Amino acid sequence: MTSPETTPQSRTGSAFDPASATIAIVTYNRSGLLSRLLESIASMDPQPGHVVVIDNASVDDTTDVVESFRDRLGTELVYRRLDTNTGGSGGFSEGMRTAYDLGSTWIWLMDDDVEVIPDGLARMGAWAPRFKSVQGRRYDYDGSEFYWQYRLSIPLGIPIPFAPADFDERGYREMNSGCFEGMFIHRDIVEKIGLPDPRFFIYWDDSVYGWLASQHTTSVIVNEFVLKRTREIKQWDMGIRHLNASSNAYRYYIMRNRGHMKHYFQTHGAYRPVRFAAGTALTFAKELIRLFFVERTVRGTSNLFRGMRDGLRLARDRSWSPMPPLTPRG
Repeated sequence: MTSPETTPQSRTGSAFDPASATIAIVTYNRSGLLSRLLESIASMDPQPGHVVVIDNASVDDTTDVVESFRDRLGTELVYRRLDTNTGGSGGFSEGMRTAYDLGSTWIWLMDDDVEVIPDGLARMGAWAPRFKSVQGRRYDYDGSEFYWQYRLSIPLGIPIPFAPADFDERGYREMNSGCFEGMFIHRDIVEKIGLPDPRFFIYWDDSVYGWLASQHTTSVIVNEFVLKRTREIKQWDMGIRHLNASSNAYRYYIMRNRGHMKHYFQTHGAYRPVRFAAGTALTFAKELIRLFFVERTVRGTSNLFRGMRDGLRLARDRSWSPMPPLTPRG
């Protein structure tokens, strides 16, 4: 694992200003986890210029928890409670918009079920002079190294499950995907590709957004552990990789949102109908395996079929249009 002092990028280019960064968090009815995350941010050194919390209309004590940290953080706290639950997609879209409107140069997105490593921002900022779309690494709940599938097969529209996990002396690997649990992105890229698309609600939103970013800049995952997951998820241990448990909502949206993904690929000239259909079939099969072998049940298959049906309808929607670019602030 490299450090900000030894990373080559920290010795070249302009210095990174932590005050230019905003951490944008999306939360929903998980005040206990959110409290742990905010506690970790309070202990960070350095701290960002702003912390934005987007609350997806939680009905627990999230508001009270956020307010309890207003005087404890060494930075400005911005709290937005939405009127309805817009899903992770809508929350991250609003979080990105809020951070952008605050004038942030760098926007660091994360869910409420992680903690930030104390020098995490310094570790990410060490790469800022060289790259404009950066993903750090995460520890899993048990402290092991969490593997994230950082490359997509664009023709199939699915992650490549066995992309190399190791790093060479450069300390990074190029990626063509994204994950909102830790995406660190420059405002210049946000201006070009627009905000995350809230229509996804959940699933594939960050994959597509990261792919769009990679069309405008060299996107990388760096060998820096900056987050730790704080929520234990039931898994099937497959040796090198793990397969996590899911939910009926995820099963529905992972199939339905293939329609949105198809439109984005088609808009950018990357849609290959036969291979994309094969990727959709592989996604369906993977979710069946997840259902049978991780969750040990057959209940939930109807959500996959319903999602596939609605995804096909969505794919045929001729009125669909992508998220527009943002207008730079004058």
